[in-house]
Amino acid sequence: MVEYDVIVVGAGPAGLAAACLIAADGRRVCLVAKQSGDVSDPRTVALMMPSLGVLSRIGLWPEVLKSQTEPLRRLRLVDDTGAALVAPTITFDAAELGAEAFGWNFPLGLLVPALLARTRELGVCHVNSDAISARSGPDHVTVKTSNGMLVQASVVIAADGRGSLLREAASIRTNSWTYDQAAVVTSFAHSGPHDGMSTEYHKRAGPFTTVPMPGLRSALVWMERPARAAELMALSNRDLATEIQIGTHGSLGRIADIGPRRLFPMTGLVARSFAKNRIVLIGEAAHVVPPIGAQGLNMSFRDAADAAGLIASANDPGAASLLADYDAMRRRDVQPRQQVIDLMNRSLLSGFLPLEVGRAAGLTLLAQFGPLRRAAMRYGLAEASGYSAAYQP
Repeated sequence: MVEYDVIVVGAGPAGLAAACLIAADGRRVCLVAKQSGDVSDPRTVALMMPSLGVLSRIGLWPEVLKSQTEPLRRLRLVDDTGAALVAPTITFDAAELGAEAFGWNFPLGLLVPALLARTRELGVCHVNSDAISARSGPDHVTVKTSNGMLVQASVVIAADGRGSLLREAASIRTNSWTYDQAAVVTSFAHSGPHDGMSTEYHKRAGPFTTVPMPGLRSALVWMERPARAAELMALSNRDLATEIQIGTHGSLGRIADIGPRRLFPMTGLVARSFAKNRIVLIGEAAHVVPPIGAQGLNMSFRDAADAAGLIASANDPGAASLLADYDAMRRRDVQPRQQVIDLMNRSLLSGFLPLEVGRAAGLTLLAQFGPLRRAAMRYGLAEASGYSAAYQP
């Protein structure tokens, strides 16, 4: 049996960020996760300013990563549904808030290795093995790994994904649902400039979103009905480039050089409690949302920051009162965002006229009323409150 102050289970971006933050505050941290060595994930993630504050706090931003990422200076929403009532195109400009950018776009193949390397530099102990069980006691949690090792700590950070073993061990139930959608994720080159603008085309089957990458290249998240998504995955690169050309209406010039592509079914999930029995849920162990508005990983980084902030000043980081504070703090942030994302997505899928009218009316207000638009931008940027405020850049 090896004892630590904190155990983090899961080595995705949220778990690695939490391990770095907690170790940087002087706690003895054990990271339990099997390292897959898979670097083929084509996804990128748009990290907004509070998330960049987390990276700054652990020493990765801006010096280590900024030169390899792309700023998101403008965000554009285009109603491409062909509905009877079409919302006006809205462009959110970071300059309207006096900011250089809303955030920066990171390839996961860059972000995860950088975070992993930083955990080692901060002295985090690595157990290269899966967690297979966890048992909570009155003052500790014991985690058993697939190689037979036992590790113990007063609190465990569960960052082990939407099928979380640790969430089950904590006896935390979830509400989950599915969407009649799948997301095709890839990247592509284009002949025209993106000018630091991410564009979210709202189509009948869901958003079609381009996100700028360095040079004349952009990432793509294309949400479609499952059958159509499977057809897109089966296309040649040349034919897929033609489909992307049509989807972007030629706004990025000629499309070419399609990158690796992956298909992800669209689901939603929220835990009924975000912390219980000395186990704290972060990332997709706590909440899953469709990739709309760049909220998913940014919420997960706020999970990590709030958990680390509470743990930093605690004599007993797994105390019931601390877990209750974390649950209340994160629920106030996550649930309204999840509800807005769900409503937006369902309004595109349903074809239900009142929902379409409501979506178009709401977007029209944002387009025409500057104070409301700026308030929406600030909310989307998640100006931090509580412990997350310590990690503002």
